[in-house]
Amino acid sequence: MTTVSETMSENSKIAQELHAPFTLTRSQIDFYKENGYIKLKHVFSPELLEHYHDAIKARVQERSLDTAPLEERTTYGKAFLQITNLWEESDVVKEFVFGKRLARIAAELMEVTGVRIYHDQALYKEAGGGITPWHADQYYWPVSSDKTVTAWVPLQDTPREMGPLAFCEKSHRFQTGRDLEISDQSEMTLKEALGAFNLEEGAFELGDVSFHSGWTFHRAGANTTDRPREVMTMIYMDENMRLIVPKNKNQLTDSERWCPGVKAGDVAASALNPVLYSEQPA
Repeated sequence: MTTVSETMSENSKIAQELHAPFTLTRSQIDFYKENGYIKLKHVFSPELLEHYHDAIKARVQERSLDTAPLEERTTYGKAFLQITNLWEESDVVKEFVFGKRLARIAAELMEVTGVRIYHDQALYKEAGGGITPWHADQYYWPVSSDKTVTAWVPLQDTPREMGPLAFCEKSHRFQTGRDLEISDQSEMTLKEALGAFNLEEGAFELGDVSFHSGWTFHRAGANTTDRPREVMTMIYMDENMRLIVPKNKNQLTDSERWCPGVKAGDVAASALNPVLYSEQPA
């Protein structure tokens, strides 16, 4: 039987791990700069991820009750269940999303003084779920620089047959396809256009975390297993990021949803975009 003191001690260890610095080497930062992504080993313990798993899963289940059957969805809809800003609805998930370890890694990889949260999203690729087409995230974001990064955190071991994230190395400097939203067209066009680039599509072990730049092209294979691929993601941006005039309808929607009240030209400092890590004095 677990005592109250044992539970408090375990929670204290989890909180300490969640916020403690993770040591990055200069070569890892350089790898990220050169390739537009990096996969880091053993960022979190299995115990920490198991602690937050149930709260994340519960919110995903609650908000996907009305989802149509897989066979009735578009390619994008078959790719995953996408549940956003869970931190607004769950104090437990908020603890995880606001953790300083990942936020500090994001700042150090981008070589900025600090980062704000843009938003979080759970990406659950159901058993039998389809591919995630080639795309670059920043097509959707009305931001003034490329200092954006997504942390991709699997909540289980993720072998190739489950559809781990795959990255096109050095594609964050590639201009073709930046005007494409995620779709059958983006998959077809970018599969051909990116053919000369190296692809990283290896498995993730529980505790591994990847980071990819907003303009890095990436995709994921289908989930051919009988269990869901459960992933939590956090999107970070430079703490000094400013919004721009939206370039497409998706950016307009994003600016209104994720940075409410912020005008083009202003720092994206809405109530939904707090600074999660900064080297600057408060």
